[in-house]
Amino acid sequence: MDYRNLHPSILRAYDIRGIVGDTFSAADTYAVGRAFGTVVREGGGRSVAVGRDGRLSSPELEAALVDGLAKAGLKIYRIGVGPSPMLYFADRLLETDGALMITGSHNPSHYNGVKMVLKHKPFFGEAILRLGAIAAGGGYDTAPGALVIDRPVMDEYIARLLEDWRGHRSLRVAWDPGNGAAGEAVQRLVKELPGHHVLINEAIDGTFPAHHPDPTVEANLAQLKDLVARESCDLGLAFDGDGDRIGVVDGMGRVLWGDQLLVVLAGEVLAERPGAPIIADVKASRVFVDEIARLGGKPLLWKTGHSLIKSKMAEDDVPLAGEMSGHIFFADRWYGFDDALYAALRLLSILARTDVSLAEMRDALPALVNTPELRFDCPEDRKFEVVEAVRAALARRPGIRINSIDGLRVDTEDGWWLVRASNTQAVLVARCESATYEGLERLKADLRECLENAGLNLPADMDGAHAGT
Repeated sequence: MDYRNLHPSILRAYDIRGIVGDTFSAADTYAVGRAFGTVVREGGGRSVAVGRDGRLSSPELEAALVDGLAKAGLKIYRIGVGPSPMLYFADRLLETDGALMITGSHNPSHYNGVKMVLKHKPFFGEAILRLGAIAAGGGYDTAPGALVIDRPVMDEYIARLLEDWRGHRSLRVAWDPGNGAAGEAVQRLVKELPGHHVLINEAIDGTFPAHHPDPTVEANLAQLKDLVARESCDLGLAFDGDGDRIGVVDGMGRVLWGDQLLVVLAGEVLAERPGAPIIADVKASRVFVDEIARLGGKPLLWKTGHSLIKSKMAEDDVPLAGEMSGHIFFADRWYGFDDALYAALRLLSILARTDVSLAEMRDALPALVNTPELRFDCPEDRKFEVVEAVRAALARRPGIRINSIDGLRVDTEDGWWLVRASNTQAVLVARCESATYEGLERLKADLRECLENAGLNLPADMDGAHAGT
């Protein structure tokens, strides 16, 4: 029987992802193709789009995935190398029934995986676990008539991005695709934009020789900051390994994190759609909540995870959303998926219609003090137990407010702290924010006490260390 037991660790909450040659192989992507093809045919579908990033393992994995999909008798459009958002665009352009991207996203070069879309919606959670069950049982749908078509969409993707350019002032912009899959698309895009554009690490290279392909880690933005300073740029833009996360640096070399970027982007959206809800994940600053309300919008804190946010956007007709991890989702004039190039274009359009610099916009935001995202190692079978133990202890405490949409976000007189179990790793994620440094220290002490009482051992320096158990 043609079956495959996929390593349980690769069946993640939002995608399939593992270490190539260890937990993940071409045989696995073949099985994923057969299982996903079965699901597509169950729903009456007949076509899929397939793309890949620039990792050295991606050509082999993509070929095996296509072979598996072909067994289901599907029409398969191979769009080639590019960012994940280009695949999502192809899914809409070609009106396919599903789409699959071979990518390791922001992970190191020896990782790879598969991101999936079914009927233009995120494919995640229990649906991914079912793929593993189908593969393990060998219960595949097999049909003749497969048709594999090479169908590049880069030209159409860039043209569609440019349709939403609305600027009139020339800008000086630094770009760092990080040798990731967005490199060619960025090169093509900047040729059509006004202004002065300087690129580094634009060549697609699956070894990521310059730095790790994750712009939400500030150390990975060092080259971009230097370039902004050297070229006197108005801002710098960076992308992760598959182009769905954005990093932004202002003209003074300061990072705008996901919640700050959302506020800048939301002004334009809310001017055209007053009263609209704007979503951020639960790690977002109080600045996001207050500023969206000030702009006339309805701030909504939601569960972390790009698939969860996309689903909530569709459910509540939300025009804009984002995460601290750099995923930005536009359903305003765009399709509702996370696309770092589109977010960059909208940001540049805003800046090119005003004399106010990005640095000045950042300075205008209220100043609060907060920790970075704190990550504490916690066994997979204990991480939710720890959160529940903290919840039970807090139930007896007066004078606090708790948002439990995703973990626990605890509001006190000093500000707030958050603890939640990661959906993708054996860690707890935490963050604290206050108006004062003294308040921040009290919040950190409270968080420490709650976690230690629940059985977690924390490092002396919570801001700078990754805790152990």
